[in-house]
Amino acid sequence: MAAIKGKDTKPEMKIRKMLHAAGFRYRLHVKDLPGKPDLVLPKYKAVIFVHGCFWHMHDCDQFKLPKSNQEFWINKLSRNKKNDELHQTALISAGWRVCTIWECSLKGPAKLSDNQIYNTIVDWLYAASNEVNISGKCK
Repeated sequence: MAAIKGKDTKPEMKIRKMLHAAGFRYRLHVKDLPGKPDLVLPKYKAVIFVHGCFWHMHDCDQFKLPKSNQEFWINKLSRNKKNDELHQTALISAGWRVCTIWECSLKGPAKLSDNQIYNTIVDWLYAASNEVNISGKCK
């Protein structure tokens, strides 16, 4: 598992390029914030997490629990999911707005178009809602 990247993943890079090309400026992996969000947009008091469906137990077609060593994986992935909830609650309590973009929205058979993802992010940035989840068209 040491070879698994936590930063600069392909889905994250796609979102970063999309937002930067549109003129949005952000900070990366801010250690002072709960969960070290992938992107932080201080101007909008907003953070963006780009989550892998497997590692964060997303309820979609891309999440499949391994058949071997299931107890280990259930414990590990459940901890990840619980930590996500704690970080999101802490960020919202501190006045931050949270966007979670799921891997299934960016690749696979249920993916959304780049325009759909971009428009959802931009609409959320200019709206007053605290949180948004962007996931693929699955289940």
